[in-house]
Amino acid sequence: MPISGIAMTTTVLLPDAGSYVEMTASDEQAARVRVVHAEGKGLTLSAPLVAVPGVGTDVTLRWSAAPRGRYALKCAVTGIDENRLRVEARGEPLVEQQRHFVRGGGGEQVIMHRAGFPSASGWIRDISEHSMRGHFEGTNVRDGESLRLRIELGSEIIEMGARAAKVEALPQQVPPGPMSVELVAIFEASEAQARIIRRYVMRQQLLSRSRA
Repeated sequence: MPISGIAMTTTVLLPDAGSYVEMTASDEQAARVRVVHAEGKGLTLSAPLVAVPGVGTDVTLRWSAAPRGRYALKCAVTGIDENRLRVEARGEPLVEQQRHFVRGGGGEQVIMHRAGFPSASGWIRDISEHSMRGHFEGTNVRDGESLRLRIELGSEIIEMGARAAKVEALPQQVPPGPMSVELVAIFEASEAQARIIRRYVMRQQLLSRSRA
């Protein structure tokens, strides 16, 4: 058979044109965006101007995969025209099951290590297998800084790398004292560590319900 000159295009599962999806950029800032056009591996999105990332930025799109959970599709921004951006899929969408996104806890102890700085003790406001919000006394951290965290979850202790995001400095006013910070730490967790966190949070939720 002769080889035709028609190029084959790869099609991946994409959200429908006109639908709204969640777009998360590499800095973990999420925005609700509208799908203008979807074809092959490419999408055109309409986003708030403040949420338009730069060309080359990695983003993740998420939309419903009911009843299983939601789809998550890794993409790269290939073009921008004011509040419109073009993205190209990097692979197939994965289904994120809702049970994998339990979040809870609060009050757990955590120690933060950084190269060239003293260790800082803190406590957790809430935690999931992907991230935590925490408060650390007597230290300061920059967005994007690499961290090493040692977290106590009941009788288990996990230690892993993380990246600081959404850092807010909190100087002690009365009486004047050292700087403290609240931040979101994005984990570099293994699947085994993610399971430990998920199991701990679900156990805490069950205990909370039993006491109610």
